[in-house]
Amino acid sequence: MSKLLLPIFAVAGTLAAQQVVAPTPDTVGSPRGDGWGDYNLTQSFETGYRFHLVGGSTGEYRSDANYGNGLRLLGSSFAVNSKDGHGRWFDQITLNTSGLGNDPYQSAILHVEKNGLYRYDMSWRLSDYFNPGLTVAGGEHLEDTSRRLQDHDLTLLPQSHVRFHLGYSRNTEDGPALSTAQEFNLNGSAYPIFTNVRRQWNEYRMGAEAHFAGFQFTVERRWDFFKDDTPVTANGIQAAGTLTDQTVLQQFNRAQPVHGSSPGWLGNLHTRRKRWGLNARLTYVSGRNDFALSESALGVDQFGSPANRQIVVGGDARRPDLAGDLSLSYFPTDRLTIVNNTSISNNRIDGASSYSEFLTGSSLGSTIYFRYLGIRIITNSTDVNYRMADWIGFYGGYHYSDRRVKTVEGLTLPAFANSTESETYEVGNQLQSGLAGVRLRPWKAFTINFDGEIGRTNHPLTTVSDKNFQTLGGRAQYRVRKVQLSAGYRESYDFTSAFSLFSSHSRGYSASASWAPRDWFSIDASYNKLHADSSSFLAFFAGVSRPTLQAKDRSIYISNVHAANLGVRFAIRRRADLYLGYSITKDTGDGRATAVPTGTTDPIQALLDSVQTFPLTYQSPLARLSIRISPKLRWNAGYQYYGYGETFGVLGYYQNFHAHTGYTSVLWAF
Repeated sequence: MSKLLLPIFAVAGTLAAQQVVAPTPDTVGSPRGDGWGDYNLTQSFETGYRFHLVGGSTGEYRSDANYGNGLRLLGSSFAVNSKDGHGRWFDQITLNTSGLGNDPYQSAILHVEKNGLYRYDMSWRLSDYFNPGLTVAGGEHLEDTSRRLQDHDLTLLPQSHVRFHLGYSRNTEDGPALSTAQEFNLNGSAYPIFTNVRRQWNEYRMGAEAHFAGFQFTVERRWDFFKDDTPVTANGIQAAGTLTDQTVLQQFNRAQPVHGSSPGWLGNLHTRRKRWGLNARLTYVSGRNDFALSESALGVDQFGSPANRQIVVGGDARRPDLAGDLSLSYFPTDRLTIVNNTSISNNRIDGASSYSEFLTGSSLGSTIYFRYLGIRIITNSTDVNYRMADWIGFYGGYHYSDRRVKTVEGLTLPAFANSTESETYEVGNQLQSGLAGVRLRPWKAFTINFDGEIGRTNHPLTTVSDKNFQTLGGRAQYRVRKVQLSAGYRESYDFTSAFSLFSSHSRGYSASASWAPRDWFSIDASYNKLHADSSSFLAFFAGVSRPTLQAKDRSIYISNVHAANLGVRFAIRRRADLYLGYSITKDTGDGRATAVPTGTTDPIQALLDSVQTFPLTYQSPLARLSIRISPKLRWNAGYQYYGYGETFGVLGYYQNFHAHTGYTSVLWAF
């Protein structure tokens, strides 16, 4: 993983900390629940109405938030527990839901258990996904799909030494989408085409788990099946709309089914003893994929003559994957830990495909392609952690990996004798890195960490792969009962010169504070800053009259992201709870006033300058009030604002929006 991504994850974690105004986190009813025969019952339901008012780019709002109007079950919690742990059919049932009814993000989690006999877990999620597409596509690339995910796991004899597992998972995606096709003229216009997305993935699981002599052994058999039966159509007359291009697309149809299966095995062996521990895992998947594509287009070419085009593609692919891990841990003393981990993976893809094309009645022949890709990776790491005293400890490690990549590319033109060609390519590289750090604890409530890592690779596989990289960071934390403070810094640098000059650099700062001086008042705040820049060599063809090779430009990207969150909670005379929150993410870019610096006349340089940085602001204040009407009834109301603004639009297209959202609800128990 590129070291540039590590601080990005830290900022992403801060953004994820932003609260959503609904549902409310407050509770109703007795924490001990109510008696119901031999069971104890606790439950609560929050039913309410959401509203929203959007201005600006509704497509960008739907891509970011997507909350609409209507009634829904904002959240619910239901639990039934056996009082003595010996219920007749079950000992525990829990059901938690969120957003059922009209929310774009809905979920339900169910758990049912009978001590000593079975345990069943189910999760269900629905996500409405809207992507307006890049503005450079003129609004002709978009998706409005729904994804439904479900997981079922059943364990028989969950408390015994031998346990049996059964499982099933399903992932489906469906809905309308819009794309484009370019027909009859390679340099002509692109025409919108409609797709009805239909994708489905199913997995079946069966396995067993055994505990003996301090060892835990698990074996599982899996069967995965995937299919994509998305059709593509455009059955309306569409003209190029230019004086120099007479192309007309009258009819377009494409069927591109993809069906695949991936049966596999998973095994795991684990034990933990006083002075040593072991964890071994082995996975094997035998994947197979069959695909076919049939495409036909009917219309008029750029010169005004009737044209038709048919393309047929078919083939199969095999993908056997083998991965294994062995981790050995040693604990010679209570203050020293040594961990050695060895991993190996071997992934292969091989298969043949054929391509045939007919243009206006003329056969352009068929081509048979063959490709083999094999990737073998062996890694080994040793990490040592030594606590010299209660207030100071050291840790360090050495990591090594060896990668070998082999490809075979071949093609055959059946219409031409002796046209078979085959080329084999093989490349490998080794990565070595060392890390070291120190942990300090001057007093019980205060800890400090410092760490660094240096890595070297002899042959990076791509222009952006790690070669010479280094990281340096530290973190300090102070924690007592009512106050928590933390701050951190991390810097990463990577330089690669395998195929072209590439460098990336990032710096990340973070700080957070939590203070609860009274039972009725608390405040939480956090701030993160991430600076990231990268530079790489570019080579491409461009030109007005005749494209020529351009090799003097560079790809540059600069970002300075500031992300902050603030939340304050008040309890008012034990009858009401008020929460106020604010979050903002702001990318200041490199500080330039315009996307293209004044005085730039070269059109290529102007295009590159316009995509070097994307300053923008995203902010969301919110307020939520919850009033306790009775021990089993609460009334809630909330408001949340979303504001998104781009300083520079992509090629002049801005996707700015502002949205006022809110809700009112009743949280009740019976």
